[in-house]
Amino acid sequence: MSSTQASPSKTRLLGHDILLITVMAVLAGCGLIYEYLLSHYAGRVLGSVESAIYAMIGTMIVAMGLGAFLARWFKDAFTAFAWLESIIALVGMGCILAIAGVIAVSYSLPHVFSSIFNLPPDVILNGYVFQKLQEWSRFLPYVFGLILGLFIGMEIPLIARIRQHVYGRFLENNAGTIYGADYIGAGIGAAIWVSIMLSMPIMQAAAWTALFNIIAGLAFLWRYHTHVRFAKVLLVCHLLLLALFAFILLFGSSWMNSLSNVLYKDKVIYSQATKYQHVVLTERLSKNQPEPITDLYLNGRLQFSSIDEQIYHSMLVYPAMLASNRHDKVLIIGGGDGLALRDVLKWPVSDVTLIDLDAQLLNLFGHEDGNYDVPTHINERLLKLNNNAMQDPRAHIIVGDAFLEVEKLLDQSKQFDTILIDLPDPNHPDLNKMYSDYFYNHVRQLLAPDGAMAVQSTSPYHAKKAFLSIAKTVKAAGFDYVEQYQQNIPSFGQWGWTIATKMGQPASGRINDVTTMPVQSRWISRKYLLASFVFPSQYFEQVKSIEINRLGSGQLYDYYRNAWQIESELYKN
Repeated sequence: MSSTQASPSKTRLLGHDILLITVMAVLAGCGLIYEYLLSHYAGRVLGSVESAIYAMIGTMIVAMGLGAFLARWFKDAFTAFAWLESIIALVGMGCILAIAGVIAVSYSLPHVFSSIFNLPPDVILNGYVFQKLQEWSRFLPYVFGLILGLFIGMEIPLIARIRQHVYGRFLENNAGTIYGADYIGAGIGAAIWVSIMLSMPIMQAAAWTALFNIIAGLAFLWRYHTHVRFAKVLLVCHLLLLALFAFILLFGSSWMNSLSNVLYKDKVIYSQATKYQHVVLTERLSKNQPEPITDLYLNGRLQFSSIDEQIYHSMLVYPAMLASNRHDKVLIIGGGDGLALRDVLKWPVSDVTLIDLDAQLLNLFGHEDGNYDVPTHINERLLKLNNNAMQDPRAHIIVGDAFLEVEKLLDQSKQFDTILIDLPDPNHPDLNKMYSDYFYNHVRQLLAPDGAMAVQSTSPYHAKKAFLSIAKTVKAAGFDYVEQYQQNIPSFGQWGWTIATKMGQPASGRINDVTTMPVQSRWISRKYLLASFVFPSQYFEQVKSIEINRLGSGQLYDYYRNAWQIESELYKN
């Protein structure tokens, strides 16, 4: 704006400010959501959620700083800002789909080459080139985080220059006003992410976020088109982006599922992102099995395979039930698939309380609560697997965070004869609290004096320190007798559990006193169970150096993460 022109009226300046500050707030919210989207997806791809989130936030903050420096290269702030918004919308809307595509290709290539060279079906190429390609593709979220961060970082310097141009003079509080809008917009974006978008399919969340970018860009273009070069071309670009938004909104989730399904060796028959996790069911045919083998994956990790889940659930349920003096009231923490519940209901129980956080997962396995659509053939298959345990009149299902629900049960003065904790491995910081001394102390108060508690305790072979830490933490929570036992499960390898009693005899002693099995099992006998308490000599020699998992310490999560990182490196080498 020329200095010879009359200064704009206060009304016009107010109109400019409302538009520019609103646009800045909207873009700040979009930028933060893009950061969360990439962090969320990186956590799924890389497995270590906490590390992925922190690394992504750090990457994007550094990139935004670099972008702020690079903004000075653009002499025409109006044109640069207008084009910047269309580029951010395009990258933000399509980056996750692009990442999934590259990952799918990197994992498909060994199978493609095996097919080209007519190799046997059980021979898959896994050479250095393929391994490196898969490693590099898994770090693509950070590449896109860097790119988006650079572009987002340019927004504040450019819009500050535009605002000064509109006023025709230097503005003393210009930076404060723009940063204020940026911080408030980011806060609103965080609220939208937590309350709405976290439960959306990730591609729909990306598309809706990009739509706000597009609308902000169109509003800016409408108001300042006279200052923008190639404004008509830019308008066409925005219209094309709107068309792309519609396509991704309609088909993005199915495209994403198709690309993600490539990562599973078996046929994917169900894939759904719940509010808390990504649920995948696969099937494969076997000559030795009359029915297809069904596997359940949560966030890419195998939770059970129908071919051998009976071993796992028998080893979780039967020792604790045998070691308990009574079996009237049982509490299951986790176990949203209903398989542990199925085995508990074989005993003469009067009431079984099951607590699980994910309502959609519970619905998938037969808990009729909530408006979640499940394909009929999937529903029938899973209900057959767990004997429709969720609908048993003795089953009482609580949808909620067990960390909080246990405290509510304590307030109600509840007591249980047997408690089974069937949670996923401590592979996420949010799960770490469920393996803490604080939580086990609360569970101990719920357990009857002559009862027993069993805890799923990860692999004693692959994650030895984590396995030992769980038992030491249970002991620190006040249980008199704490033991551990193990068994081989073909789908997982060597697996372990922790069992505890409050007084009298340890669980193994109680099991040893059993003369006949109250409930017959295909897998379990008294000798079989007692043998599972035997470990190699000197296995427990380092237990004194193992730390207790205090609430808030993250010690168990660190043990678990480090163990599987070492395992992964050994596998690569």
